[in-house]
Amino acid sequence: MSLISRKNFTRLCAACLLLGSVTLVSAQPKTTRLLVAFPPGGPVDFVARTLSEQLGKELGQTVVIENKAGANGAIAADALIKAPADGQTLWLTSVGAVAINPSLYASLPYDPVRDLAPVSLVVNNVEMLVVNPNASASTPREFIQWGQQKRVTMASSGIGSVPHLAMELLADATKADLSHVPYKGAAPAITDVMAGHVDGFFGDIPGLISHIRAGKLKPVGLASTRRHPLFPNVQTFQEIGVAGVDSDNWYALFARSGTPAAELERLNQAVRRTLANETVRSKLTASGAEPASSSPTELAAMLKNDIAKWGRVIRSKNIKPE
Repeated sequence: MSLISRKNFTRLCAACLLLGSVTLVSAQPKTTRLLVAFPPGGPVDFVARTLSEQLGKELGQTVVIENKAGANGAIAADALIKAPADGQTLWLTSVGAVAINPSLYASLPYDPVRDLAPVSLVVNNVEMLVVNPNASASTPREFIQWGQQKRVTMASSGIGSVPHLAMELLADATKADLSHVPYKGAAPAITDVMAGHVDGFFGDIPGLISHIRAGKLKPVGLASTRRHPLFPNVQTFQEIGVAGVDSDNWYALFARSGTPAAELERLNQAVRRTLANETVRSKLTASGAEPASSSPTELAAMLKNDIAKWGRVIRSKNIKPE
């Protein structure tokens, strides 16, 4: 082999290696980060993990869950708004961090309307009122009468939480004497209701369903406009004439503000197909959550309405965070 041909051969090999490395890099599958502002094992994390595999298939890429708990959602929100506005980072959040926090805290490091791009609603979680099985009240009307005759203690998962605000709505609508007992999370609140230390609790059905089925909690009423499919015999407050108590701790997906409209639509359609998948839908429904998609515009309207709704309650009751 001549010197020139050897040089050409070397150059050819180098070019092939370079081309191969470029091809390898370009062939790397994209990854979608799904941020969850709670530790593994909680209800929001459960929904994220139920969605992730099928959502990845619908998007044609891997969905990786990142649990960024703490600061009432601010850590997850900060990670989202610092990520590129390309739709590759999403935040699955409950209503509190995006619709309650703006009124509850004097200042937030994020603005839900300015910094977030709505993708889709994922599930509805209407609040159910439960009591100790030995309590005399078994219906919404009986519970209201109980609270109108004597003081009833009501546990919550914390000051400004959806269970707390649902209790405030019920007290205002009925003039029942409901005394707030805040806990650091739903688990200890539920434990004390089961033990009979506190009279009642408004909670998300996924966190209550196993205790109800075990006979450790008694469902009394729903803060909803309609009955729940898993509890068809439990009345809503609305159907007995008590309006304005409906409370929905919905979960939804958001991207970073500035994400192109075409990418938001692609994500939205992937979420819709994921929630239509029978395996995903059945798993969510069995947990007590109600699968429900929306358009980005519909989610934006829900967010706006709930910011106004919960803001009114927080201001009228002068609720301050712990």
